[in-house]
Amino acid sequence: MMDDLDLGFDEQDRGEKGKHRRGAVRKRKGGSGGGGGRGKTVLALLLAFVLLGTIGGGAFYGFDRVQSYFVTPDYDGAGTGEVTVEIKQGALIADMANALVAADVVKSAKAFIEAAEANARSKNIQPGTYKLRKQMSGESAVTAMLDLKNRIVNGVTIPEGRTAKNVYKLLSEKTKIPVKDFEAAAKDPIARGVPDWWFKRTDKKKVAPSIEGFLYPDTYEIPPKATAESIIELMVENFLSVTSEMQFADQVQEKRGGISPYEALIVASLAQAEAGNKDDLGKVARVAYNRVFGEFPCNCLEMDVTVNYYLELTGQKTKTSAQMTEEELLDTKNPYSRKLRGLVPTPINNPGKQAMEGAMDPPPGKWLFFVAIDKEGHSAFADTIEQHERNKVKAKEAGII
Repeated sequence: MMDDLDLGFDEQDRGEKGKHRRGAVRKRKGGSGGGGGRGKTVLALLLAFVLLGTIGGGAFYGFDRVQSYFVTPDYDGAGTGEVTVEIKQGALIADMANALVAADVVKSAKAFIEAAEANARSKNIQPGTYKLRKQMSGESAVTAMLDLKNRIVNGVTIPEGRTAKNVYKLLSEKTKIPVKDFEAAAKDPIARGVPDWWFKRTDKKKVAPSIEGFLYPDTYEIPPKATAESIIELMVENFLSVTSEMQFADQVQEKRGGISPYEALIVASLAQAEAGNKDDLGKVARVAYNRVFGEFPCNCLEMDVTVNYYLELTGQKTKTSAQMTEEELLDTKNPYSRKLRGLVPTPINNPGKQAMEGAMDPPPGKWLFFVAIDKEGHSAFADTIEQHERNKVKAKEAGII
């Protein structure tokens, strides 16, 4: 049976008595184009078919597996029915492919990856939820995901510096999930994905884990069946991704004189609340460090924003500095008091990347005071109370205070 099979040797390659000459090379016909490669593939498949066929009918299952090494498993056409697929933040093409295979949108990850590599626009595929069909070709799936009408848009933007309470309100308005559900889900931040090592301090103050500071400000695509738990986990995951990329924890421990990443996150939230302009975020962070860890008489923050945070936290109306009573400003029973020695118990909002960068690596300076001096929110910084008083005169002349 095998004697009649042409294995690709010319008659000139045969020696006497019909034996092949060792080392004989067959000359290709038709040049070096793609036909030769296809011929090899067909020959390999044919050989596999013959060999498997001689073993018995049950081996045809094995033939399908052998074939997959040479041919990319793929569906034909635009598919049928309807299915929704979530592409997570930071997903790579391979991650997208795996999600599509799991939903039976494409037959193999390879089919989608090859189609994406062949389409220069595939880099524009965004995270979010897509309405697709089952059993689509890889090419059809890529085309569908680039069509904006197939993307289910249910986005919500969380601005920088919002407190957790404020974030819950924004999320509730968009998703119709009650605020109380978000509050309940956030009670255990470690269960929502915050690693327990984040809740460490070097100033010996006890830490009661709080979600405050970990709800990273960004625009989020909310999946259709999202829960309060899954949304908070999505925001925490984003926080961890951003801080990991920044090397926030490592840089803080290396450069900030022994304070913990959590303490630096608290400082970032203070800078986010106090700085009237992004240019000043790092300088305000430096003031906070200088007051608490430097030669400031009380080693306290003396920032009204901490008092306001406590008012909001306890369900009271927030106030401007001018509206605050002396009792509120000097209340030592308030754990977020202006006169509290050291840093406050938790972050006072959810800071953005630039505020965290400012707390991680603030500019050098001996500043202890600052005051806004123009309508763009820029502040003047001072080392001494005398300099600060002169800056306050400038602020009054500019109509800021």
